[in-house]
Amino acid sequence: MRGKRLIFNISSKRFSKKLLPSASYALPPIVLLCFSLYFFCLSFTSSPANEPPNSLSITNHSSLSASPLPPVYEKPCDYTNGRWVRTKRGPLYNATNCPNMKEKQNCIANGRPDLGYLNWRWKPSECNLPRFDPNTFLQLISNKHVAFVGDSVSRNHLQSLLCMLTTVTKPNGLGHEGSNTRWHFPSHNAMLSFYWSPFLVDGVDRKIRRPPHYNKIYLDRVNARWENDIDQMDIIVLSLGHWFLVPSVIYWGDKVIGCMNRLVSNCTTEIGFNGPIRRALRTALNSIIKKKVKKGNNGIDVIVRTYSPSHFEGAWDKGGICSKTKPYREWERQLEGEDAEIRRIQLEELERAKGKAKKFRRFRLEVLDVTKLALLRPDGHPGAYMNPFPFANGINPKKPVQNDCVHWCMPGVVDTWNEIFIQMLKNMAFRNQEE
Repeated sequence: MRGKRLIFNISSKRFSKKLLPSASYALPPIVLLCFSLYFFCLSFTSSPANEPPNSLSITNHSSLSASPLPPVYEKPCDYTNGRWVRTKRGPLYNATNCPNMKEKQNCIANGRPDLGYLNWRWKPSECNLPRFDPNTFLQLISNKHVAFVGDSVSRNHLQSLLCMLTTVTKPNGLGHEGSNTRWHFPSHNAMLSFYWSPFLVDGVDRKIRRPPHYNKIYLDRVNARWENDIDQMDIIVLSLGHWFLVPSVIYWGDKVIGCMNRLVSNCTTEIGFNGPIRRALRTALNSIIKKKVKKGNNGIDVIVRTYSPSHFEGAWDKGGICSKTKPYREWERQLEGEDAEIRRIQLEELERAKGKAKKFRRFRLEVLDVTKLALLRPDGHPGAYMNPFPFANGINPKKPVQNDCVHWCMPGVVDTWNEIFIQMLKNMAFRNQEE
C-alpha cells in the first residue's frame, strides 16, 4: 500500500507541472464566469423572506418619495379567504403605550383571564400577510388626510391603527369637533380622523332605551358631519351595518317610506334592512363622486370596509354573551344570513359605483373585506370584560353581566384589518406612480 501511495504522489506532481502553465491562462475567464453566475443568482434570492411574492415591498423607510416603488404582480393577493393559525409573536402594542385605546376595548386591563386570543394570525389561502410596519404606513399617508366614516366599530378600527402607529411616534390630538376627532402626525404632515356617522346618510341616532325608541334615517342626503370635509380628504374608509338592525323609521325627503323592526304610529310598512343599507351606501358613494370628482378635484381613494359580524349567543339586548376562547375553524361557521346579505349589498354597490366613476382620472374604489376573518373569531370580543373585573363580586344570576360581542379587544382581531389596509395602500401608491 505504501508503494502505491508513493507512486501516485510522484505522478501527481509530474502531472501538475505539466498542467499548471496552461491552467494559468484559463484561470481569469473561469473566475470571471463564476462571479457573473454568483451575482445573477443573487438577484433572484435577495428579496425579503417575510414578504409574499405578490405583495409590494418598500425597503426605503426614510423617504417614500425619494425612490420609486418596486413593481407588483398584476394579480394582488386575495386576503379575503384563509384561516387563523397559531403564532408565538406578540402583539405590536399594549395598553401602556397606547393612550388612544378605549377602556371598554382594553380587555387585558379589565381583567380578562384568558389571553389565548392574542396568539392567532390570519393566514390567507394564496399568500402571506406581512406584519404591520408603522414607519411604512406613515410614509404612505404622508401629506394626506385619511378619514374613517362610520359607527363605533369604525372608531375601533381607527383606534387600533393609532395604537400601532404610537409604537414609533405619538400624534397630536386635535380634539373633538362635535362627533369628529382628528390626529395629526407632524413628522409626515399626515392626518387621521374619525367621523361619527353610523348611517353614512343623515340620521338621528337615539338611545334605544329612551323615547322615542327608534332612529330616524333620511336616505336621500348624506350626513353633513363628513360631507362638508370631503374636499379635504384623500382616502376615505366607509363602513356601515349594525345600526340598520335596530328599530328605525326610514325617510326619503320628508316622506316616511317604511320602518325596520318596529311599527310606529306614522309607519305601518316593515321594509327590512336590505333596501335602506343599499340606498344609504349608494347615496354616500354618489355624493363623493359628485362633490370630489365632478367638480374637478381628482385624486381620491374610497375604501368600503365590509360588515364585521357580532357573536352574541342569545339576543344582544337580553343577556346575550360571547364566551368562546378559540376561533372557529373554516368548516365550523359559514357566512350566511344577515352577515352574508349585508356584505353582498356592500360589494354590489361598490361595483356599481366603480362603473359610474371609471371615466374619472385617479378615482379608485376598493374593498377591505374583513367579514369572513371576523366571522371566525368569536373569541376576539370584550364580552363581559367591557367593564373592569365584572366577576369580582361573584356571579349574580338575577343580574346578568352585560357583554360586548360587537367591538373587538385591543390588541386583537381588529389589528389584522390594518395589516390588510397597509397592503392596499402600497398597491395604491404603486398605481399612482403608473398614472
